[in-house]
Amino acid sequence: MGAMTRIFAALCALLFLASCDTSATNFPVNTRNVSSVEDPAAGDVAIVRLSLANVATFGAPSDLSGGRTTLPSSGYWNYRIGPGDLLDIVVYEHPELTSPAGSTRSPAEGGLRVNSDGTFYYPYVGNVQAAGRTPEQVRADLSRQLKEFIPSPQVSVRVVGYNSQTVSVTGEVGKPARIPLTSKSLTLLDAINEAGGLNETADARQVLVRRGGRSYAVDLQAFLNQGIASNNPVLRNGDVVSVQRATKLEAYLLGQLVKPGPIDLTKDDVSLTEAVTSVGGLNTNQADARGVFVFRDTPSGVVVFQLDTSSAAAYVVGTKFFLHPQDVVYVTTAPVAKWNRVVSNILPTLSTAKAASGLAN
Repeated sequence: MGAMTRIFAALCALLFLASCDTSATNFPVNTRNVSSVEDPAAGDVAIVRLSLANVATFGAPSDLSGGRTTLPSSGYWNYRIGPGDLLDIVVYEHPELTSPAGSTRSPAEGGLRVNSDGTFYYPYVGNVQAAGRTPEQVRADLSRQLKEFIPSPQVSVRVVGYNSQTVSVTGEVGKPARIPLTSKSLTLLDAINEAGGLNETADARQVLVRRGGRSYAVDLQAFLNQGIASNNPVLRNGDVVSVQRATKLEAYLLGQLVKPGPIDLTKDDVSLTEAVTSVGGLNTNQADARGVFVFRDTPSGVVVFQLDTSSAAAYVVGTKFFLHPQDVVYVTTAPVAKWNRVVSNILPTLSTAKAASGLAN
């Protein structure tokens, strides 16, 4: 049994015990927007009654973005020839100098291969430096040297076999692969797509790019959702892309619901209304519609949000309030559950959940 499963079971047990005693029990179902309850174990606890007026302030999805990547920009992509590349060289009106020769030649099969020292041999000219140059630079060099033998030579140079530069894509992708770099720039998203795309278990917020002995975290999701261009960088020769497995993120729905249980927040933002609906809604025979509470552990302490769903309009408010990982949603009974007892039980458990989550990560 995992740590979060044990925590969830403990929460269920605590809340069940707290709700068994229904004599003179009260959650602070109030008419004010904000109140507080003093808990001896956790200090003052803020209680926020959700409404259309304040839900925009409190209801935003959790920000799990890694921000802009620190991976240095590759700038403008211009392919430079390297050892092992195959070149197709044409000297117009001089078929004897065209390589590979023949009108039905297959450039990819018979092109000139660049040697390990970065050169290739060409008739009349001898060894020509190619590595580190663009095809245009090689063309200009050949044209200049051939002028000694041919008036105004018309030369074409292109790469037909890209063998010298690659990037590797590993981890949570469909088909981990080594992908050749070509004359067209290869972005991070391009490389992942060529490797079969992201798996269901992939975390697009945590893609590692290893370059020059350093690893850089790239939040690809920020590019997909927000268009942050720097988070879809152009890759360089030797880059290793590692797509990480997503850590499961959950919130917990407890109390008087049809099917209480955890809800997965790993892939999508989930609103309070969506979460409650996904477990069958409130148990109408026992739930107090005024007492839908969300417990959230924040750096400044626990905040409790209250949604009064006795009015159908409240569910509209709930669509604008998004759950965060480790939130605990609790629906009270009728009469509503005893506040001090339940809070004193839940708050230490929330602290345990937060600590366990930190250890797991």
